[in-house]
Amino acid sequence: MTEVKVKSEILPDADPMATLLRVEDLRVEFHTRDGIAKAVNGASFSVDNGETLAIVGESGSGKSVTSQAIMGILESPPAKVAGGRVLFRNVDLLTLSKERARRVRGNHVAMVFQDALSALNPVWTVGFQLSELFRQHRGMSKKDAMKRSLELLDLVKIPAAAQRLREYPHQFSGGMRQRVMIAMALALDPDLLIADEPTTALDVTVQAQIMRLLKEIQLERNMGLILITHDLGVVADVADKISVMYAGRIVEQAPVLDTFATPAHPYTKALLKSIPRLDTKGQRLEIIKGLPPVLTDLPPGCNFAPRCAYAQEICTRELPLLATVAADRAAACHFSSEVIRDV
Repeated sequence: MTEVKVKSEILPDADPMATLLRVEDLRVEFHTRDGIAKAVNGASFSVDNGETLAIVGESGSGKSVTSQAIMGILESPPAKVAGGRVLFRNVDLLTLSKERARRVRGNHVAMVFQDALSALNPVWTVGFQLSELFRQHRGMSKKDAMKRSLELLDLVKIPAAAQRLREYPHQFSGGMRQRVMIAMALALDPDLLIADEPTTALDVTVQAQIMRLLKEIQLERNMGLILITHDLGVVADVADKISVMYAGRIVEQAPVLDTFATPAHPYTKALLKSIPRLDTKGQRLEIIKGLPPVLTDLPPGCNFAPRCAYAQEICTRELPLLATVAADRAAACHFSSEVIRDV
């Protein structure tokens, strides 16, 4: 049975001409002792073949929860998808049975987790963990599965791949473990890859190598790619467009170059000012004053208003909706035009 046939049997009603992934008004809640935390509050975005979307924001903004909802791996309870749709080629992944959703993972949508050491099983060799994917999902023999595993390690540019197949995760450096995680995610040739903080805890040089590797593989396979990160600087050279999240909401969406040149939301502008730059050497980096809101007790109006330099009275009572501010650009701010003008 060919891989193409296997994948077509998983989602036979998928429309090959439709957008690869379209998320519409996604809402995820966590039911806690302190109340209902709205971790994702109406997120909408899309990504197509060969396209890279970066979802950025501070810790706790809802980025990882969004990716877990797409993958169908939210822990429930306490998490609950309260609304919205996750359309993969017009098939709503949120409506699939557990068995079909399990088969979609890896075959159609795969994920690279941020903590590679925790994600890999310490008691099995890297070769065994890779080959099991092919044996379980493709019914390959042990020999053929190991051969494919070797090809994957070569793909992600791990030196002496044949030898390293027999080694354990703790014998790999942080950067090499992340490459193994990328290899595992790519094993079943997914159409969409989600990379959740793929460069966390790696030094700057290795970060650049990992990002370059992801981009090269994406171009080679024409995959859709979603990068989850808190660092705008990491995605500057690889993303096509950016969705900025704050307190569970998307507050700005734009092509990457427009975002860096003229941010349209005060939060995006503040994030950009906190990035070290060559032309600001020796200067003190700006910080975003205050703390993100408590998700079980969101303030009225704009969630960013208590920390915003542009905030006025309207911001404390009226929640700004994500609205078009220019071609292919949207922002959720009452004063987007002023923010753009002040750059």
